[in-house]
Amino acid sequence: MNSPAKQSEVVHALSFDIEDWFHMVAIDAVADTAKWPDLPTLVERYTDQILQTVADANVKATFFILGWVAERYPQITRNIAEAGHEVACHSFWHQRVDQMTPDEFRDDTRRTLDTLQEQTGGPILGYRAPSFSITPGTEWAIDVLRELDFRYDASLFPAPRGHGGYPCAQEVHDFTSTPSGEPLRELPMSVLKWAGFKLAFSGGGYLRLLPDWLIRRGFDTFEQRGTPVVVYLHPRDFAPDCPRVSMPPHRRFKSYVGLATTQRKLEMLLAKYRFGTCAAVAGVA
Repeated sequence: MNSPAKQSEVVHALSFDIEDWFHMVAIDAVADTAKWPDLPTLVERYTDQILQTVADANVKATFFILGWVAERYPQITRNIAEAGHEVACHSFWHQRVDQMTPDEFRDDTRRTLDTLQEQTGGPILGYRAPSFSITPGTEWAIDVLRELDFRYDASLFPAPRGHGGYPCAQEVHDFTSTPSGEPLRELPMSVLKWAGFKLAFSGGGYLRLLPDWLIRRGFDTFEQRGTPVVVYLHPRDFAPDCPRVSMPPHRRFKSYVGLATTQRKLEMLLAKYRFGTCAAVAGVA
């Protein structure tokens, strides 16, 4: 759907983190990985819904796939690749990078990378850390990504958040604050300075919570300065029937607020703005 109303030349990055509802970080009720295979699943159903939505809009996107999901549901990866979308890496076990050693991170990432390359038959260019958990002190992770031949990272969140955040430029840039000093292209998440606050507006619980007009305000502000917005959503963001488990009140609110609004909001954005893959927006495709 290339509407003539889309006047801006800015192409925004459309991305989806393909994980199941129980891959939430730091929730004790779903922390035991041995129990994951026995839990109800929604990842196939809502990934299919996402694929149909972007197909209807004639848009290509990036799908950061969890290795655990790729091994268990290989057809998900194949469906994404066959539709012409970018397949990228989202770790294997969905563990925070800032709670891993460099060797643990390398092994986790390599296992996912090997799985995705085998399933797609092509190179995997991009990586996104679970919960944007490349934080100050874990810059070594960027060197590991370079060792594994990634072309870009999409893990930095330039505002404080529950699991960290990393102060950095909002625009696509070469990240060089690593032990080696060698650069890797970085595609940071989008944060709007509004009413004295740094406000994420384009993904996850933020997009589900915020009204349409404020989401559009963020997009329009970024377009005025020629900076792409990064949209990131998960299959569970589209699932009003997402299972509920015990968690702290603030996490419950963030996990379940606005689930019935996500599909409509995504369709609104696809109709109004231009989108492409993360690799294309980062300039490495």
